[in-house]
Parts: sequence; structure tokens; C-alpha cells
Amino acid sequence: MAVKWGVLGTANIAMGCTIPGMKQAANCELYAIAGRNEEKVKDFQEKFGFARSYIGYDKLLQDPEVQAVYIPLPNSLHKEWVIKALRAGKHVLCEKPLALNAEDAREMFRAAEENKVLLMEAYAYLHSPYIASLKEEIACGALGEIDYIETAFLTSGYEEDIRIHKETGGGAMYDLGCYCTTMILSLVDSEPELVMGSAEFNSFGVDVFTAALIRFQNGARAAFNVGMLFQTGSYGRQDRLYVHGSKGMIRSDVEYNQAGELSYRLITTEGEETVKTVQAGQNYALEIEQLGRCIENGEKPHITPEFSVRNAALMDLILDRIGY
Repeated sequence: MAVKWGVLGTANIAMGCTIPGMKQAANCELYAIAGRNEEKVKDFQEKFGFARSYIGYDKLLQDPEVQAVYIPLPNSLHKEWVIKALRAGKHVLCEKPLALNAEDAREMFRAAEENKVLLMEAYAYLHSPYIASLKEEIACGALGEIDYIETAFLTSGYEEDIRIHKETGGGAMYDLGCYCTTMILSLVDSEPELVMGSAEFNSFGVDVFTAALIRFQNGARAAFNVGMLFQTGSYGRQDRLYVHGSKGMIRSDVEYNQAGELSYRLITTEGEETVKTVQAGQNYALEIEQLGRCIENGEKPHITPEFSVRNAALMDLILDRIGY
């Protein structure tokens, strides 16, 4: 049985990534689209075939046919509209980062519990079988004890964008750093005991480049760089992931959130190198299907409240260290 979804907003991430994934998801019905710009709303309705359209977010939440809501609004609006949707009895998938701090995240999950509905943070890439394969390599002991993780995510195209303004919750840490922190926390089963960071800020008061170092209680360390640095029109993206352990390492140059035939290299301390490939579907479709199964069949959300709060708390520490 398909879940009837409403989309609360006409953001680029919705148009280019999530709604195409929703159309591929076997258990999803694209039912309603809402926005504040009538022209954009009608464009979305015609392009994707939504049955209903609304000018204004509240009107969509008042529709009793809507079972679940996807929220791709600016970061600063997540808390308000997530809680409104939960109180309207809707299950919610909210774009990353769910909240601007850990306390807001806790409040949002309390609202979900109080209203007996589900709330999941949208990290589509974590639904990928590629990430599952990396985690399995670690779980089965192929790398031994994890010593060090290094990852990076740098992009371009932010000359005119809500993500470079502080009042909308912008900056490299909120937009890109959350990918790196969730990747690291997915691979390290321990809590941070030391967090350091530094950043370059723009004239609007948000970080355009951030570097962070984390030491965990089990002795593992992690470092990452994120930035909105590259010129538009240049080769405008860099993704990197290295995982070092006592028995070997994984080297992956796959960009975050990719589909298709993806590979990584497993290199032992003796120098033996194996290329492993994983066939990965459209992550946004996997994400929608998984939450749909949670709604219909009681499956546990892949991105749990505990994980989202843990990640938000780590981001709080880094944002504090860089002086955001």
C-alpha cells in the first residue's frame, strides 16, 4: 500500500533529488505540493504530477489525506514546520540538518513521540548499500581497530544562495559538515572526548571553510574539511574518504550521495589491494521507501532519533569551537 506524501516547499533539493526519488519509490504516492510562490507550485504540480497543490504550508497540513510530509525548507524553518506537521498528525521526513542544535532536535523528537508519529532526518546517502558495505568491512574486522578517518566535502555555486546567510542557518558546517560528521559517527562506535575546529567566515557571518579534528573515547581520531570554495564553472567539487585501521585501510573517492556501480579499495597492512564494487540505487528512493515501510509495517527508521541527536550534539561542539 502506498503512503500519500505531501511536499512542504519548492526547494532545489526537492526538485532535483528527492521528488525524482519519490517517483521511483514503490510505496510512495505523490499526493500534494505546497509553497508560497504560486508559479513555482504550479510548475512542480505539472512537472511531477501531484494530485493537489496548495499556496501556503498550513493548507497542506490541514489535508486529512496527507499521511507523510517531506520538508526541504531552509534550515532556520525546520523546527517550526516539523513540529507543526507532527502536531497535525503527519509523519515527517525533514532535510538535513534536522535542527540548528541538539536541544531543538530533542524537542522535535519529543513532539513526534507525543503525537505518535514518526520523524526521520533526511540523509539519503546513509541508505545506500555502499555505506552498508563500508560499515560491514569494519564490523567484520577487516580493518582491525579504527585509528583514523579522514573525509572532505567541498563544493561551488554559492554566490547567491540562502546557504551563505546566517539568518537562514547557512554555512559550510550546516550544509556540508553534517555529511562528514554523520559519516564519521556511522563508522566509529564511541563518543567524542576532544573536538577542535577552525573556520574562515564570509561577510554574512557564516563559515565558508571549516576544518575539524575529533578524538573519540576509544582512541580513534577523525578529521574533516568542508567548504563552499570553488569557483562556479571550475571543477567545483571534492569528496574524499579514508578509513585507517590496525589491519588495513579503505580508500574511497566516491562522491557523497551517488548511485550506480560504486567502488572502494581495501588495502591490508601487507600491501594486498582489493577493489570492491557495490551496485547502489537512487538513495532518495531508498530513503522514501524505508520510511514508508516504517509507517506501514512498523520497521525501525534507518536514521534513528538517537543518531540524529548524537550528530547534532557533535555539530554543536564544532560550531562552538569555530565561533559560529
